[in-house]
Amino acid sequence: YRTKGLRRQLVEELISQGIHDEPVLRAIGKVPRHFFIDSAFLEHAYQNKAFSIGEGQTISHPYTVAIQTHLLDVQAGDNVLEIGTGSGYQSSILRIQKLIT
Repeated sequence: YRTKGLRRQLVEELISQGIHDEPVLRAIGKVPRHFFIDSAFLEHAYQNKAFSIGEGQTISHPYTVAIQTHLLDVQAGDNVLEIGTGSGYQSSILRIQKLIT
């Protein structure tokens, strides 16, 4: 339940930053971002910042993921090929957002 509350807070922060795309916000509210980073860093998983995932890679800022997802305007039936997914968080948001749309 704790991470669900943290996801809800992240969604509220994104709304305050001008993100209003409901399917994108619902996807971010559903995808457990802490699954994409080391479990020792749970406290950082829902901060609106990039976070190192090793090998010189980062999981992107949730704001960046939200904007990119909004701009792609993925609809049901669309297919998206993401190259260089890093953690896979963006791909998961795209998949869930597509299902919600």
